[in-house]
Amino acid sequence: METLQFPHFQSRSSRVHFALFRNVSNSSAIKSRIIEASTIEGDPGEIAREAVNFAFISARLITSRLHLETAIHQAILADSQNGLRTKTVHSEILYIMNPTHNITEAIRRFGVSNEDSDLILVRVDSPDLNSSDVEKKMREVVSGDLVAFSELEKVTDWASVKKYFKLNSDVAVKGAAGDPTREKTIVDNIVISFVAMKNVMQ
Repeated sequence: METLQFPHFQSRSSRVHFALFRNVSNSSAIKSRIIEASTIEGDPGEIAREAVNFAFISARLITSRLHLETAIHQAILADSQNGLRTKTVHSEILYIMNPTHNITEAIRRFGVSNEDSDLILVRVDSPDLNSSDVEKKMREVVSGDLVAFSELEKVTDWASVKKYFKLNSDVAVKGAAGDPTREKTIVDNIVISFVAMKNVMQ
């Protein structure tokens, strides 16, 4: 698990923890648990929602660490400016990652699905929540292997990324045909630029 510090934001959103899980075997149960937690009332509902208080991201659509970090930063920025388009900063991360402004589509594409075996979990919180507690909470929810984030390069589905961002006909991407490393770099740069600019393009 890794940690980011954003001291220029409010304390409640100034520390972010994220982790990549592989060989996840309970994605459908996680999805059901998230949906159920949103419907429970009272104290039991608060407890249920706290247990799944993360952004659950389908890792196959994340092109790089910078892609993820940019989306996290933009979501916290939107929250700090009272500009969230979704209910929470965690769902806002999913929204910002999606190339369209359709919130439902963003959650369906970038959120956990029944078939996901590779998930990224993100927790935006204050420094009061320490790393060991966050990791424990993550492991209590996900049945899978917490691995080094560098393993993302084995997970990214570049064909799906190009499809969703409509990059198959992009001149720069087509120009890199035959050079997979260069093509991935170009696609990554385009996706990061989109994420960085999405709030401006509202």
